[in-house]
Amino acid sequence: MIPAALVTKPISQLQLAPGSRLTIPNVSWNEFEAILDELGNHRAVRATYFEHTLELMVPLPEHEKPKEIIGDIVKTLLKASGRRYEPFGSTTFREIGVAGVEPDACFYIANYQRMIGRRRLEPGDPPPDLAIETDVTSKTTLDAYLAIGVPELWIFANGKLTIYVLQQNHYIAVEESPTFPDLPLAEWIATTVKRSWQVGTSQALEELEAQI
Repeated sequence: MIPAALVTKPISQLQLAPGSRLTIPNVSWNEFEAILDELGNHRAVRATYFEHTLELMVPLPEHEKPKEIIGDIVKTLLKASGRRYEPFGSTTFREIGVAGVEPDACFYIANYQRMIGRRRLEPGDPPPDLAIETDVTSKTTLDAYLAIGVPELWIFANGKLTIYVLQQNHYIAVEESPTFPDLPLAEWIATTVKRSWQVGTSQALEELEAQI
């Protein structure tokens, strides 16, 4: 009996529907890097890699509004507290040979001066001080953030914000953000995102700024 031929196609030819997630096991680091090159920078697909497991995800359209709103809230709070920052969007962060992840948004705050003028990450660059995810996040994604060493991670899912901080090589859910202590962030963000669907993003943000 002749064995069936192995069918291979470029990852870029995959048609993933919005909201779908594809997990591919047994992917080497070199294959992961090659897949990122094949997909290119201007793409809808987001990639996460941790220890030979690759996840590809296409966000839903409604995923974009919370991402933008939470990023705008972070910028507003940083400005109100007189702190400077460098946003790095959904840059691919890597721990070579182990992990790669693309946050919805991220910010350098303590290390912002070091990152001014960076057009791409360089070996030895620190992880962002704050990363934001606004969709259901898998264990692969959390493990990737852990390997890269992002000190603070926000996950917004099902209308709720959860704040994680890195402590002793584990993520611990906390009530307050170390970056913005003594502020009811979970309440503010949930309310502002909900209001944005009712009155529009601009008005929702204006209402929050009035509170601040």
